[in-house]
Amino acid sequence: MSESRAPRQDSPVAARVRFEPMKVTDLDEVLAIEHLSFPTPWSRAAYHRELVTNGYATYVVGRLDGRVVSYGGMWVILDEAHITNIAVHPDWRHAGLGRLTMAVLEAKAVELGAVRITLEVRVSNITARRLYDGLGYRGTGVRRNYYSDTREDAIVMWKDLVPPVGTAGEGVEPDGDGGQ
Repeated sequence: MSESRAPRQDSPVAARVRFEPMKVTDLDEVLAIEHLSFPTPWSRAAYHRELVTNGYATYVVGRLDGRVVSYGGMWVILDEAHITNIAVHPDWRHAGLGRLTMAVLEAKAVELGAVRITLEVRVSNITARRLYDGLGYRGTGVRRNYYSDTREDAIVMWKDLVPPVGTAGEGVEPDGDGGQ
């Protein structure tokens, strides 16, 4: 992508991105982003299994002008969602697409019955950590030597997607008496 087309932080790029379920036919573009984004990328076979055989998995792609520019995936088991991966093509970073992709995944998780969502992030991935902090995720623990490629630790982060039952916003008035 040329320098003149690089999106600015305040650009309306995110408004033009359309999300849809990831398909096997998207894997060439997804894997290209994967290889540009991670030191140990997932394989085509891993994504294929997720899309074809994992009944808990939900994956989405963000398209801009017909091209995949972001993607993300998660598992939803009972009332919890677990983000498995998320990436934005380097040409389109810092345009709000990471935040938007997370919002799409969170909305889908709620639709599928999740009330909480979790993820792991490399300790060294300051950009992702800032994104997740800004979205309301909170670090709750550390998985030592989680990443096999570097033996780097992962921060475990959680977020409540739905207010706990009995709190304001769940049919109970803020004064706690349900309006009675």
